[in-house]
Amino acid sequence: MSQDKIDMLQRALAREKAARKQAEKILENKAAELYEAKQKLEKSYTELEALLSKTDSQLQGVFENIVDAYVIMDLMGNILKMNDAAVNLLGFDDTKVEFNLLEMAHPEEMERVAESFQSLMNNGTLTDFDVNIITQKKEKKLVHINASIIYDNGQPVAAQGIVRDITKAKEAEIQLIESENRLASLIANLDSGVLLEDEHRKIVLTNNKFCELFGITASPDQLKGADCSDAAEQNKVLFKKPDLFVKRINEILKDKLEVLGDELETTDGKILERDYIPVYEKGTYKGHLWTYKDVTLRRKYRKSLEAQKQKYSSIIANMNLGLLEVDNDDKILMVNQSFTEMSGYEESELIGKIASKIFLKGTDYETFKQEHKKREKGKSNSYELKVTTKLGEDRHWLISGAPNYNLNGENTGSIGIHLDITDLKSLELQKESLLKKLEKSNDELQEYAHIVSHDLKSPLRSIDALVNWIKEDNKEKLDDTSIQNLNLIEITLEKMEQLISDVLMYSSVGDESLEKQKVDLDALIKDLKNILFVPDHVTISILQPLPKIEGEKVKLQQLFQNLISNAIKFIDKDVGLVEIDVKDNGTHYQFSVKDNGIGIEEKFHEKIFKIFHSLNKSKDSTGIGLSIVKKIVDLHQGQIWLESKPNIGTTFFFTLKK
Repeated sequence: MSQDKIDMLQRALAREKAARKQAEKILENKAAELYEAKQKLEKSYTELEALLSKTDSQLQGVFENIVDAYVIMDLMGNILKMNDAAVNLLGFDDTKVEFNLLEMAHPEEMERVAESFQSLMNNGTLTDFDVNIITQKKEKKLVHINASIIYDNGQPVAAQGIVRDITKAKEAEIQLIESENRLASLIANLDSGVLLEDEHRKIVLTNNKFCELFGITASPDQLKGADCSDAAEQNKVLFKKPDLFVKRINEILKDKLEVLGDELETTDGKILERDYIPVYEKGTYKGHLWTYKDVTLRRKYRKSLEAQKQKYSSIIANMNLGLLEVDNDDKILMVNQSFTEMSGYEESELIGKIASKIFLKGTDYETFKQEHKKREKGKSNSYELKVTTKLGEDRHWLISGAPNYNLNGENTGSIGIHLDITDLKSLELQKESLLKKLEKSNDELQEYAHIVSHDLKSPLRSIDALVNWIKEDNKEKLDDTSIQNLNLIEITLEKMEQLISDVLMYSSVGDESLEKQKVDLDALIKDLKNILFVPDHVTISILQPLPKIEGEKVKLQQLFQNLISNAIKFIDKDVGLVEIDVKDNGTHYQFSVKDNGIGIEEKFHEKIFKIFHSLNKSKDSTGIGLSIVKKIVDLHQGQIWLESKPNIGTTFFFTLKK
């Protein structure tokens, strides 16, 4: 062989190698797409677990029958609880066993397990952790773990996790990787049909694979120097579209541009992938390289995987939920055992029947038709329906439906997951009834509080008047002790009336009959300074402009009035100071009212917000003021707390929603 042809062959092979790398990159991208699809499927499964955890007692026992293992252990790794799936996976005889789960790790995995457990304790969660274990039956398995810490009042008390046996899946993944590696090795060793032609279309080089693909009985060596000009016409009968095969070759040879991944289908059902690489030497065209690769199995395998992914991505692994598959005419194709138990029908009574005609009637049938149209457009959806079982019972089902597709990407029907929520619906109705009764009770209580307030104040005022008359009529007859006692009666009556007024105010704070409006707090504080009695030695300062917020003006006035008057009342310094400040916390404003009064010991910080709790038993203190303040803050979706040091002063902090 001449040196020119050798050089041309070497450059052609270099091009072939580059083309193979590009093909490998395409395969890697496809693998990434499959991995992303797998992640989405796992995400939908996680969302189901969250849904099931919210359905309270309705779903008790779901974890006991879930396909994946569910385990709860203490913080030392000792098993506290597990479902039947966990018993089977871990090789135990029943769910009540005393065993340390961490000891089940494979000896070579102990260090990784310790690190992961520490991560779980530090972060509160552990996701996508794969580890080899030795079961109680001495079986080696690879498991996938998602775990989280269980807290009680903020303290970690245990850990829970979903454990999946991925041994076979991992083996399948390894087999797939090995298959891809073998394919790459074959490409590297030119296990493709290779045909190298010179600029005159004379064969320079070919291989056994090319002869095999095209049914050529001659050996590669015997083909050297042969003219390929008429070969396309001779070989076109091998392909399903013979004229297109010839036309495409002529177009490629005319353009002399690199072509990768052309697909050809033979009459015997094979799929060949063809690449064309023009060969140039110093800008001069020297020929071209054809490569043909049989990708039939890979194409069919990928199509099969895609079809399975589309068909089952919407099916949740928990088969204890009713599963129903229908075609586009709502004809039942498949049901699982749980669905037959929910509906009361046997499988033989359902297959081939129209689902909506069996279970639905009235407005629920119209709802179904609307949701069915959405699925025909490729949308997944969730909705509630009232259905009638075989026994004639009316039940409420929560349905999650998704479209189903065939190999050609055509919508062939839908798959639905069904959950019986009848008991939950009953609880909702009971809740609504209780809320109405509670609302009525609150209204009656408000009315009663006003009546009692009026009825109690009236005799108190009469007693106060009688005491005044006694003092007036007997000025000269009463000694100092009697006058002092009468004064104490007047003080007690005044405190009693104030207590009744405060109780009435406390009971009415939660009343939402007043309309909310934009309240200018700057103007409100200025009005309060004119209303409140502020001693000469006390100064009220507003450190920065106060905002306008959405709220009930009267109650906001009560809030600031109580805090400011409290601050003034307990200032014991020669120079008194009350400072009002605010800062923006995003969704809320945080206010503060600071004084330099007597202060409050820390042990009383929580108690002072309780009704009738007063630290200073003064004649004008009923122990209700700060309780009213807390109720008003709660009503405006805020929080209240304080910082204080005895003999230094107190700062009350509270937040109000914007």
